Amino acid sequence: MVSGVPAQRTAADVYRVSDDQVHRARMAVARNAVDSDDCRELLDMLGLIGEPGEPPPVRR
Repeated sequence: MVSGVPAQRTAADVYRVSDDQVHRARMAVARNAVDSDDCRELLDMLGLIGEPGEPPPVRR
């Protein structure tokens, strides 16, 4: 029987960020940035961009 109450999360789950969450965060930053420099700075501060070929810091 499904009760509608979510299962308890582990410590590892708290820090897990999905690809979809990263994409949505990037889109929100892009929509609200003043210009490209502002966008780049915000993405960097949030850990949403990284070195080419590596996952962004928020996904490590």
